[in-house]
Amino acid sequence: MKHLAITVALLSWLGSVASEPIVVASKNFTESYLLGEMIAQRLEQAGFEVDRRFGLGGTLICYEALVAGEIDVYVEYSGTLEQTILKLGKRTSIDGLDEHLVSRGLALLSPLGFNNTYAIAVRKEVAEERSLERISQLTKYRDLRVVVSHEFLEREDGWPGLRRVYGFDWIPDGIEHGLAYQAIADGSIDVTDAYSTDGELQRYDLRVLADDKAFFPTYLAIPLIRHDLSPLAQAAIEDLAGTLDDSSMAALNASVVFEGEDFASAARNHLGSIGFDIAEERSSGFDNGEGFSKEFDSLIRNTKRHLWLTAIALFTATSVGIVLALAVFQVSWVSRAVLYVAGLLQTIPSIALLALMIPIFGIGMLPAVVALFLYSLLPIIRNSVTALVTVDPVLRRVATAIGLTRYDEIRYVYLPLAMPAILAGVRTAAVISIGTATLAAFIGAGGLGDPIVTGLALNDTSLILQGAIPAAVLAIATELVFEGVERVLVPRHLKVLEEPT
Repeated sequence: MKHLAITVALLSWLGSVASEPIVVASKNFTESYLLGEMIAQRLEQAGFEVDRRFGLGGTLICYEALVAGEIDVYVEYSGTLEQTILKLGKRTSIDGLDEHLVSRGLALLSPLGFNNTYAIAVRKEVAEERSLERISQLTKYRDLRVVVSHEFLEREDGWPGLRRVYGFDWIPDGIEHGLAYQAIADGSIDVTDAYSTDGELQRYDLRVLADDKAFFPTYLAIPLIRHDLSPLAQAAIEDLAGTLDDSSMAALNASVVFEGEDFASAARNHLGSIGFDIAEERSSGFDNGEGFSKEFDSLIRNTKRHLWLTAIALFTATSVGIVLALAVFQVSWVSRAVLYVAGLLQTIPSIALLALMIPIFGIGMLPAVVALFLYSLLPIIRNSVTALVTVDPVLRRVATAIGLTRYDEIRYVYLPLAMPAILAGVRTAAVISIGTATLAAFIGAGGLGDPIVTGLALNDTSLILQGAIPAAVLAIATELVFEGVERVLVPRHLKVLEEPT
């Protein structure tokens, strides 16, 4: 009986573990979406429930989410682990990388088979005109318009290291990786960084310069997992080891970028080619255009999530901001300190603030709401404090003279007179929140940022507009709503003010 009880308990525990979905993530570029979708589909075929968190905003956010236990697996690159995450500063084997990750509760599975190293790409006509074949030749042409991705600009295995090894004495401007290809195709820039397996290299007929000083490390694509991921799940992912080479990965990327195939179909076709027949209905990842009905459903879903994010953040910020302003406005040094702290929060770049939230709040809606709340505080507190401090002293003395309590003074004097400015602050905060909430997609919170992020990865203007236009419409609608609210509320409060006096 004792053994039976232990067996039942063990099976129960295994059942509870299996019932929890495995969270598969990706970064916000085409190849990462594809690899994430392949892993997700293979896990689903093996009987696991999968939660997709695709399009997270880069290396830092994916890695921090994995460490925090918010995701279970995503595909990382050996060179990125070596130089950017672990900052080892030297070439390290896969086993060596794995040893450094064990203490962080992480592990590497087997490489998928291809090396997607960084590359420097040049417009073909520019390369032919200047006879450019090697990266070192760029030092002779200061007139070339060099613009690189933001991540490449900051990474040690990106521009800082490249500058040191090759002797570049300038710092280029930064751009979103997906937009760089369109800019180079339009002739707006001449040189940018690329990934060696990018489909855009073929699409835009770009020349890749030889790394003649062997600066870039090897970037083997490897599933990075939490150490406690189910052994059965690990085994299912291991089935993908060695199934891709450089050319096949480049062809898959091109099928999405160049031929318009959606991520789920491209991943499913590759899995089929290596012996895993995936039923089409199993795949529930991103698609980039399968009819008006799906696009409309996606628009409604994303808009609802966007409104929910901004509404929670704005309501909380308004409540806290007004109460805080009422508490501190009569003590000048305290009110200045509060405004200083609120202003300091505004100086933190949005995506950086979202990344800093991950170790505390994880990914998803909560960190997005907290970040939007913090960004909304400044205009609400500043407008409220300024309006309360500048209430006419004569009216304040009259209120005291007729014996109004502190509560009545605030209710009948301060708040009615300050209401126009307070509403203006809330109105500003609402518009800021609607715009900033599009970045919530970078930490898996959804909203109208989702199609924007996917569109950037695919360089698909129509997808970008599916998020950008509704966000702009929401901002305009918010302005109109607050204009109506001001017309209704402000006169009524001013009439209330006349009654006690």
